[in-house]
Amino acid sequence: MQKEFPVIETDRLILRKVTRADTKDMFLYLSDTDVMRYMGLEPYQTPKETETEIRWYDEIFREGTGMRWGITLKGVNKVIGSCGFLNKHPRHRRSEVGFELSKKFWGKGIAGEALDAVVNYGFQELNLERIEALIEPENTASQKLIERKGFQREGLLRHYEFTCGKFDDLYMYSLLRGELE
Repeated sequence: MQKEFPVIETDRLILRKVTRADTKDMFLYLSDTDVMRYMGLEPYQTPKETETEIRWYDEIFREGTGMRWGITLKGVNKVIGSCGFLNKHPRHRRSEVGFELSKKFWGKGIAGEALDAVVNYGFQELNLERIEALIEPENTASQKLIERKGFQREGLLRHYEFTCGKFDDLYMYSLLRGELE
């Protein structure tokens, strides 16, 4: 298990640990209905809910079940989204990947750049064999992004999660270590 949270640098981004100091910036997008639409969570109503999210990021890292990076633009230390792993299974060398991004930054390739960095980290540093993504059928933008990155749709998990008062179907996507381009 890792002791220090890793920082990842890409051409335009710094992916780093989020802290309570990031609450205000994160609340801006976690309270946005459009951003939260497919996350299985209601839009956050208070910054306190964002602090709970940050504590969860710390908890999954400490427990070794995941890690979530805050996405920041180089030279601008404001968190504009997050990307990372959850439900990590070291024995099976697999994990789910997830991401969200402030609406202001949609369509600029930022989510893809962050996803590439996190997927590479998962295969190279965490020795994962399989990275999964679970995406609601209506979330076509995330499906297109994941597919562009080489993930393959394996099937539909019917009524897989109960969130926001309803059962959600989710597409299961995966990328295997040997498939990374």
